[in-house]
Amino acid sequence: MKKILVTTDFSENSKPGLLFAIQMASQNNCELTFFHTYHILVSTVWNDVKIDVYEKQEAIKIEENLKEFVADTYKEINITDDHYNCVIKSSVFADSCIREYAADNDFDFICISTRGAGTVKRLLGTNTANLINNSDVPVIAIPHNYKKSVIDSILYVSDIHDYEKEILKVIAFASPLNASVELLHLTSAPEKKADLDLVEKAITGIATYNVKFKITPRNPNNGLVADIEEAVKDIQPSVMVMFTEQNRNWFEKIFLSSKSAEYSFDAKVPLLVFHKS
Repeated sequence: MKKILVTTDFSENSKPGLLFAIQMASQNNCELTFFHTYHILVSTVWNDVKIDVYEKQEAIKIEENLKEFVADTYKEINITDDHYNCVIKSSVFADSCIREYAADNDFDFICISTRGAGTVKRLLGTNTANLINNSDVPVIAIPHNYKKSVIDSILYVSDIHDYEKEILKVIAFASPLNASVELLHLTSAPEKKADLDLVEKAITGIATYNVKFKITPRNPNNGLVADIEEAVKDIQPSVMVMFTEQNRNWFEKIFLSSKSAEYSFDAKVPLLVFHKS
């Protein structure tokens, strides 16, 4: 059974992440854990005993808020299910706390809502982008305008490097959902047709899962993210899958963010990001 860590800050913007996870669990019998990180401010004049009592009282309130928020979300979509977990953790840095908890407890995916970000946030980072760039556990970023619907089609955007390994991960995600898979390769180079034919033949021969192979020329007037967005608009998948590099230095991570992290700021469909091996 797949385990999904679903993050929330109790806001309406975080609710789409819950809706997607609930939908995925309804199709795949996943184990859901709803997770909230918090940081309690205390007065510097309080003694240790008073601080300890206050923090415990606040933690109880926060845990009750999480349980109520999750229960209300289930109620809104007319689903009755009490087979889930609610966990809170105290931390100053939400993204690192999420990463560590997911890795330490063997979660298969982290599910988080994304609501876009301005220029400064793009440089300083958001929880979503930080997770995508640093998490060992695959991240599913859900757009703020997501509406719960059946997950029945997966678009895997690939540079066709290591596609043999990557497609197996995509199929492993799609198969329990009974979802179709389409591999999209955006190209601006005059790649040899014979080479691409070999790739297509290899993909169709992997496992027994039917994978469509689509080659789309790049628009010379667009950046890569714009081309991806146009393809998503045309294909309209339930989920888009990308693989990102994580072995870059600090400067590259801040100023040359991965295409998958960049896309997550303005995502139109849920985005599942694996890191490249």
